[in-house]
Amino acid sequence: MAKQNQTQAQPGRGLLCLSLAGQDAEALILKAKPLIHLADLVEIRLDSMQKPDIAPFVQHFKVPILATNRPQWEGGGYRGSEEERLQVLEQAMAAGAAYVDIELRTEPGLRDALLAKAWQRGIWALVSWHDFIATPDSPTLQNIITAMRGTTARSGKIVSTAATTADALRLLALLELAQQASFPLSAFAMGAPGGITRLASLYLGGHISYASLHETDATASGQLSISRLRALCNLFEKETA
Repeated sequence: MAKQNQTQAQPGRGLLCLSLAGQDAEALILKAKPLIHLADLVEIRLDSMQKPDIAPFVQHFKVPILATNRPQWEGGGYRGSEEERLQVLEQAMAAGAAYVDIELRTEPGLRDALLAKAWQRGIWALVSWHDFIATPDSPTLQNIITAMRGTTARSGKIVSTAATTADALRLLALLELAQQASFPLSAFAMGAPGGITRLASLYLGGHISYASLHETDATASGQLSISRLRALCNLFEKETA
């Protein structure tokens, strides 16, 4: 199946990604169809599906697809071996994914082999890192960016949990560092104090911000619905035009 093209955001804003998780592809497609026009791309959480396959989404959606198969050790639902997990991602790339997410903490040999295959196919690979408990100090966060840049991934994603506004600001500060290094980065925080980062990061150089179909369908703590995030973007852009 032909690969999808990557998408471009509005100038001055990052990409709005609708994150979909559920066991059944057809049910997810039906739920998402009325809101798909609000998204720049769609993440399919393959780790949530009984039969992981992005082909139905590629066939039904015109927006690019981001394939994610998050393991349990990184807060996801996939329980199989690492070799099997990455094989699912390889199948997703072959089925037409435009983007693929691979965790930074994946065993380096397996991770780098998948990144090489993404390059060969012209697929945008992003390398991700998550902390579901806290936000590390600035030197640790900077070291994570350095490690990401040491791979062949085209962009990175750093998501932590903010207990204070200082945590949220520390995470947003990474965006300037990434811009100086010409490395596209998504950086935002989970938790109540981090809620603003999901919007602010889009206008501070962030590459992607993720949203759910509805707040009840959130795939991460503090995730806004795609309708609310798009409305906030529209309001901000109208007021600052």
